[in-house]
Formats: sequence, structure tokens, C-alpha cells
Amino acid sequence: MGMKGKQRAANIITIVILTILALVYIYPVFLMFMNSFKPFGEIVLDPIAFPKEPTFENITYVIDKIKYGKLFMNNVFITVTGLVGIIAFSSIAAYILDRRRTKYTAVIYTFIITPMLIPFQTIMITLLKAMSIIHLDQSKLGLGIQYWGFGIPMATFIIYNFMKTIPSEIDESAHIDGASTFKTFTAVIFPLLKSVIVTVVVLDVMWIWNDFLLPLLMVNSSNETKTLVLASYTFVGQMNTKWQYAMASMSLTVLPSIIVFIFLQRYIVEGVVAGAVKG
Repeated sequence: MGMKGKQRAANIITIVILTILALVYIYPVFLMFMNSFKPFGEIVLDPIAFPKEPTFENITYVIDKIKYGKLFMNNVFITVTGLVGIIAFSSIAAYILDRRRTKYTAVIYTFIITPMLIPFQTIMITLLKAMSIIHLDQSKLGLGIQYWGFGIPMATFIIYNFMKTIPSEIDESAHIDGASTFKTFTAVIFPLLKSVIVTVVVLDVMWIWNDFLLPLLMVNSSNETKTLVLASYTFVGQMNTKWQYAMASMSLTVLPSIIVFIFLQRYIVEGVVAGAVKG
């Protein structure tokens, strides 16, 4: 077998392995959506079988029961609040840290990305107490702001590595034309960050939209502040679980983030690869 034949065989084996892994991860999601259209009895008797008579009753019941529209807007508000802060602060930080490299900025960079190594469970009680002191507990705005602290380290790390691929001569040209540092960043540099910004947006939308633990601690006391994930949990009980409604609720919860991922997934690879070229 020649070199090309070996390469072709290796490619085929890789594709087969990746396809199998993809099916392993996709199958539980498929079951969740499929069981959303089955009555309770069918789910209990055979959860992996296709619905005998598909019904939308589960979907309509969940939408009315949990007030889906209200909770959907809660999710949108929290997610957008988190994204705006993460993108704004991390992109500015990455720009300054890359363009003004000194021993001090190196320390600051390390300080910024270090929280990625700290498990959330070790600080959640302290965080809850701190948010209570500043009266931002049980608040959608407060929850969105908290995501800044957890999202900025990773976003800064990704954008910082991408920033290295942008020549500093672009900044110098803008400064010669009379642009300030802030104007250079907003008008010249930030538009060049499109692919990596979309990468951060997709990753953080998937995380913030579907997060469970932080909303459970921060906004679970009122139906006015609950998120869709928390509402889905109400159908799961210790003594009895209404599986048909739980499946429907979880499907309605994750569907928006899946749609965002499907439409923007190609930017994830582009942004990460571009940032790794010189990083």
C-alpha cells in the first residue's frame, strides 16, 4: 500500500471513529426530543422506541405551566447581560495586555486567567454572601454580572492569543492619523476580532443559557427571576417524576442554544485555530 493509500485509510478510520463518537453524544439528546412527544406510559414502557402516536400536548402544557415566554425572556436578559460584560472587558484587557507587554502586564495576565483553575464549588458560599451584602442576590442583573467574573478569564485567554495575529503596525498607522488608543481599538482592532468574538459568544451562550448551579443558588426563590433550566427541574421529584413534561421542558430549554450553535459553530474552529497560529 502506497503512502496515499495509507493516508486515505487513516482518514477513513478517523471519520468512522468521529462519527461513532458523535452518535454517542447526540443519541441522548435525540431521545430527549423524541420522548417529548410521547405520553407518560410510552416513556416508562419503552423510552427508546419511537412515539406510536406523537402528541404536542406535552409541549403546550409545559409552555403554559412554566410561563415559557416569561422565563425565556429571563434567560435572554441574563445571557445578554453576561455576554456584553464578558466581551467588552475581555477584549479591552486582551488588547492592552498584548500591545503593552511588560513584566507587570505579564503578572496581570496571569492574575486574570488564573480563576479558570478555581472550582466554582470552593467559592460559591462566599459569592452568595457577597452578592447579598451588595443587594444583588435574587436578581437577574446580579446573576448576569456574576457571569462576567467566571467568563472573562477564558475569554481573555482566547482573545489574547488571537490578538497576537494582528500586526501592531495597524495601531501605529491609526495613531499617525490622530486616533486615540480607545478609538483605535473600537474602530480598527475590534472589527478584526469578529471570528474570535463569535467563538466566545457561542461558547458562552451554550454555558450561560444552560447553566443550572449558579441560577439555583442566586435566582431560585422567585418565579419572576427563575430560568428555563430551573423550571425544567420542577417536573423532577423524589417520589414521582413527570417524564413526559420533563422531557418537553428540557427540549424547549436547550433548543435555542442548539440553534445558535448550529448556525455559528464554524466560527468556533476558525477563531480557536486562528488564535493558536501564533499563540
